[in-house]
Amino acid sequence: MDSSLKSVLIVEAKFYPEISIDLADGAISVLDAKGFSFERVEVPGIFEIPQATKMFWESGSFCGSISLGCVIRGETDHYDHICREVSRKLMDLALEFRMPYGFGLITCENMEQARVRADKKQKDVGGRAAKACTTMISLKSRSY
Repeated sequence: MDSSLKSVLIVEAKFYPEISIDLADGAISVLDAKGFSFERVEVPGIFEIPQATKMFWESGSFCGSISLGCVIRGETDHYDHICREVSRKLMDLALEFRMPYGFGLITCENMEQARVRADKKQKDVGGRAAKACTTMISLKSRSY
C-alpha cells in the first residue's frame, strides 16, 4: 500500500439524520486520533450504500472505507430483505476490491436502541467501525 494514501471513505445513509450524525462523530474521532483523513459521502438510505461505495472504490483514492447508517424494523419483512442484501453486497465488494472495511450499520427494533448503539459514549458503532477499518488497513499493509 502507498504509505501516502491515508484517506478513508465514509458513506453515510441519512435516512435517520440524528443517528447518522452520532455514527459519524464516533468514526471521525477514531480516524482523527489515528491520523487518517477522510471523505464523507451522503446517500439517502442504506440500500444506496453499496452502489455509492463501489463508485468511489473504483477511483483507487482510498485506503479504507466505512459504511454508516441505520435500519429500524417496521411492520413488514422489508427490514429483513434490506439488511441481508446490503450486508451481503458490502462483504462481496470488500472481498472483490480487497478494501479494508468497517461495517457501521445499525439494525435494530426501535429508535431508542439505535440511539444507544450510535452514541459514542455508549455502544459507539461508528467508532468501532472505524477501528475495524484502520485495523484492516494495517493488516493489508503487512500482506504485501
